[in-house]
Amino acid sequence: MGSARRTPGACAVGSQVGRMLVAVGVVLVVVGLVLIFGRKIPLLSRLDFHFHGKGWDFYFPLGTCILVSLVLTLVFWLLRRH
Repeated sequence: MGSARRTPGACAVGSQVGRMLVAVGVVLVVVGLVLIFGRKIPLLSRLDFHFHGKGWDFYFPLGTCILVSLVLTLVFWLLRRH
């Protein structure tokens, strides 16, 4: 029986996939926490826009968008450092 050989780049690919999965997990946790506690954070709720009209509503969560953008920036910055 032949033995399986590993290519030198296989470990690097696995490491990159692992880092990406961790980053996606962190982002999902942060987005989930924002959805749960977003209304309780005064700064976030002050930055949200909610317009009412006759027969229509428009809601734009600017504070949440800014927070998610900052978290994503931090996560990807941490991933690029390695």
